[in-house]
Amino acid sequence: MFLKLKGKKIDKSRRRSNNNEGENTRFFLIKPRLLMAAILIGILSGFDNYLYAYGIAYLPVSTAALIIASQLAFIAIFSYFMVSHKFTPFTINAVVLLTVGAAVLGMHTETDKPVHETHKQYMVGFLVTVAAAVMYAFLLPLVELAYQKAKQPMSYTLVLEVQMILCFLASLVSLVGMLIAGDFKALPNEAREFKLGEAMFYVVAVLSAIIWQGFFLGAIGLIFCASSLVSGIMISVLLPITEVLAVIFYHEKFQKEKGLSLALSLWGFVSYFYGEIKADKDKRIQEEAQLNSLPRRTRITEC
Repeated sequence: MFLKLKGKKIDKSRRRSNNNEGENTRFFLIKPRLLMAAILIGILSGFDNYLYAYGIAYLPVSTAALIIASQLAFIAIFSYFMVSHKFTPFTINAVVLLTVGAAVLGMHTETDKPVHETHKQYMVGFLVTVAAAVMYAFLLPLVELAYQKAKQPMSYTLVLEVQMILCFLASLVSLVGMLIAGDFKALPNEAREFKLGEAMFYVVAVLSAIIWQGFFLGAIGLIFCASSLVSGIMISVLLPITEVLAVIFYHEKFQKEKGLSLALSLWGFVSYFYGEIKADKDKRIQEEAQLNSLPRRTRITEC
């Protein structure tokens, strides 16, 4: 449908604009190639959510958080092979430290298992959580690869559309799983047994869902703005916060193995960002040196 305004025809069906290009476009920006990738990643995310939920059910919060933090090492490996991310000595140092930290954690955490769980349940929870970390580490570079192979200009509006599809498919997989397992029938019982009250059970569930949406949006947004590796590193920032909160609110034990793993993880985090800051500084110095080496007239023209 067209309208005439001062001699110009305006197409009312083109209501949305792409801020990056300043051109009118369709209501949905996403094209079939990126749409199919988003659907695949969304389904895989749903299964990863299941692994994470199953594993953390048998682990203390602090142990689960430290295992999830080890996914940065796997993100670096997958990024190297999938999106050709270049390694620096600082990146390698960070990967090694985080990997060793995860190994230390896995060697002597048996004494930290909840008293009502068997050794088999604890080990299954530990292994499933590790699998969830590896799978999520694969998904982040996969999102970056989808961006690179999209064959359409990427914008944050398009990232929001990808996020919407990802979360819809992941939620759908989770809901189907809950339906098959009969979890919906158990929800009223869990709500009645919730220590803070039945109403607070649903409030916590809804708020958790909203917070996780924000978390995932930030994660894939960082991939768009920087890279999957940077996204993984920022996720690792949550580690010390989670550790402290778990000890304060859940009164969990904090053995020396956890302390060593935490220290190695933080060391790896600082190492990576120090390397990035140093590389950026060296790049600026090199650019300034090249600019100063040009003739004066050429420098004025370029400026």
